[in-house]
Amino acid sequence: MAIEKVRPNCLAAIRDLVRDGMTVAVGGFGLCGIPENLIGALRESGVRDLVVASNNAGVDDWGLGLLLQSRQIRRMISSYVGENAEFERQYMSGELELEFTPQGTLAERLRAGGAGIPAFYTRTGVSTVVADGKPHEIFDGQTYVLERAIHADLSLVKAWKGDHAGNLVYHKTARNFNPMVASCGRVCVAEVEELVATGSLDPDLIHTPGIFVDRIVQTVSVKRIEQRTVRAG
Repeated sequence: MAIEKVRPNCLAAIRDLVRDGMTVAVGGFGLCGIPENLIGALRESGVRDLVVASNNAGVDDWGLGLLLQSRQIRRMISSYVGENAEFERQYMSGELELEFTPQGTLAERLRAGGAGIPAFYTRTGVSTVVADGKPHEIFDGQTYVLERAIHADLSLVKAWKGDHAGNLVYHKTARNFNPMVASCGRVCVAEVEELVATGSLDPDLIHTPGIFVDRIVQTVSVKRIEQRTVRAG
């Protein structure tokens, strides 16, 4: 018997999955490919003390920045934090913990979590504060640092198209961190712009197989621009 994965709205999709202190992995890069409606539902749920793994924390009034506003995030695992003034304020005042992680290392930690790899060695970050307190090993004369995989309690991702079985297709650069995030969570919830019948997606074009996705909801996206740059004249 097929499992029904479609939910009527984002809050219904996550309400029984969230709890205080959980680790949440969130897809997206800046404002591109972020599951903004699921983030909104997370805020509405009132869950607190969250550890959030995401490339960055959105901007002050959108994306994960909304959860920073409401003080629902205790700790961020991120690679870039320069677009959010509230993030800076909370971190500098000691209100927010930060595990700063190089971008490629963050992507691999998420991927490793989904692949069942507990840890891996990388040269990135060696001899910097990123490597402080972590085991080191020498391979072929080069020093490497050990990085642990990320296993999230809940993964939230955004896709362009999805079917009722949870198969997902991302649109161009909105693919970014979403496939790795989808695989590393014990439970994955996806929001999609288009929900289509199972079997209508070309199998060769599916980026995240439905085996990784537990729930799916169709949403209306808000196409915001993080930084608008125009030419004078």
